Amino acid sequence: MDKAVSVIIPTLNAENCIKNLIESLLSQSLRPAEIIIVDSESDDRTVEIAENFPIVTIIPIKRKDFDHGGTRDMALRKSHGDHVVFMTQDAVPANEYTIENLIRHLKSEDNIAVVSGRQLARPDSSEMEKLVREFNYPNVSNIRQKSDIGTYGIKTFYSSDVCAAYDKKIYLELGGFEYPLKTNEDMFFAAKAVNNGYKAGYAADAEVIHSHDLTLKEQYKRNFILGYEMERHKELLGNISANSEGFKLVKYVVIGLIKKGKFFSIFRFGTDCCARLLGNRSGKEKYRNDICNNT
Repeated sequence: MDKAVSVIIPTLNAENCIKNLIESLLSQSLRPAEIIIVDSESDDRTVEIAENFPIVTIIPIKRKDFDHGGTRDMALRKSHGDHVVFMTQDAVPANEYTIENLIRHLKSEDNIAVVSGRQLARPDSSEMEKLVREFNYPNVSNIRQKSDIGTYGIKTFYSSDVCAAYDKKIYLELGGFEYPLKTNEDMFFAAKAVNNGYKAGYAADAEVIHSHDLTLKEQYKRNFILGYEMERHKELLGNISANSEGFKLVKYVVIGLIKKGKFFSIFRFGTDCCARLLGNRSGKEKYRNDICNNT
């Protein structure tokens, strides 16, 4: 057991997945010293199940008080590890080496602030979702710094708290996550780290199973929030457009669906892209209007 690793998981009504996730974490080759569950007033058996594991500490919060940045920051500051791994309740390690590989990449060079893992689509996911995950989470690891912006563009700052390890000392030095925040606390912290001379990484061999086949309404809502926060933080992100990555994603998925003979799925992916685009644009416009109304 490595006393230096803490795992933090925000939960809300996770009774169908929390037991499997905790057991998977306890079976890791690098076993965490503690698992902190921050529960937002679950009205199912989430807390009851998690409390059966002596390694787990429960931090209850009011559902209305949950914040993507603030809640995670609070939990990290109460943790004991020198390295902190954030996960979401619906992700599960793909094998017993997920944490070990995350931490190995985090320690592989000096001044790495955060390393995120690879997300693999669930076996029952749609072909469209599998291809999206393949594009966003390739099988090649990397370490990125400010001088790499010309190569990676907006992906220089990419990070995901679905599965990510942080150097706690660097995290605290930089002031931690921003809050209040609707989404993307992970990416904005990575951008802050890179802009301050630190590095952000991606560990392709630190794998978790995690994917979602969202409805068009869910995709619109998700991208509305994303667009709002991306517009609010565009200076932090160096005013780099995400459009080129979006076009690359569309090309990758469409070609993949053609190769698989999933022609109807191309139409479904088209509607999904429309929901993403409209949501993103509406979110950005909402932020601009909020700024105008507050000046």
